Amino acid sequence: MGDYGPAEVVATGLRFPEGPVPMADGSVLLVEIARGTLTRVARDGTLSVAAELGGGPNGLAIGPDGAAYICNNGGFEWIEAGSLLFPGHAANAEPCGSIQRVDLTTGAVTTLYDSFEGERLKGPNDIVFDADGGFWFTDHGQVRASGRDHGAIYYAAADGSRISRQRADMMGPNGIGLSSDGKTLYVSETMTARVWAIGIVAPGELTPPPPWSPGRFVGTPPAFRLLDSLAVEKSGRICVGTMVEGGITVFDPDDGGSEFLPLPDVGITNIAFGGADRRDAYITASTTGTLYRVRWPRPGLELANRQLN
Repeated sequence: MGDYGPAEVVATGLRFPEGPVPMADGSVLLVEIARGTLTRVARDGTLSVAAELGGGPNGLAIGPDGAAYICNNGGFEWIEAGSLLFPGHAANAEPCGSIQRVDLTTGAVTTLYDSFEGERLKGPNDIVFDADGGFWFTDHGQVRASGRDHGAIYYAAADGSRISRQRADMMGPNGIGLSSDGKTLYVSETMTARVWAIGIVAPGELTPPPPWSPGRFVGTPPAFRLLDSLAVEKSGRICVGTMVEGGITVFDPDDGGSEFLPLPDVGITNIAFGGADRRDAYITASTTGTLYRVRWPRPGLELANRQLN
């Protein structure tokens, strides 16, 4: 296993945090799903609300215009289990997911997308921008008394002008990221605990799917674990937030091999790389409401819009 540093607590008291984005000033932006906010964590761990989003803000990325773009799943019912917090069924009988944009200067919130071809987005989850200024996002779907939604992968323009569905009928797609050359999209599925690699043939266009799968199978954990959001190292390894046995699973995209960094929460959901050398890994421990920082043995991949955040 790589030489991972200890897990240092950056902030506590968060309400199911996800989507950390390290900022140039040393703060970290993230969403609190159960609080419905875009929250800024200062260097000293103090919290301030950057925007009130409502619903269930789930994923976060900084766009090429410097604004924050949020995947909002519409909201969960919440289960308190002692000191731990867990999401349950969808809070609403009908789908009400959306993609929101936040002006970080004014805090103004606008909704860019809430449907595709007349069908409401079910549970937008995670988001990544490409070098062309558009973004990929997963729709994880929601669980209701009537059953579980299928999920999908979408591509959309940052100005709200166009959206396309590039994969349908997936089993809870969650994390999403790009390879260093921008030619491969990586997606993790939660309940199947699988990581997929999908070829990109043109901006916003995926290769046709093979039979019975959305893409090339990368790997799965060796024990019962669930997968959440992901980030990609400069080396090409895929680092995935892992639940049940909480930690980060690091997959080799070529041979499917993996290693596991355990962390003190059953719900480790997200990882993002920051710092001058991109070796500060910011990790959300969602059920305990904690943001950790771990010195990573290898640098994270620089994002397409990194110069703006």
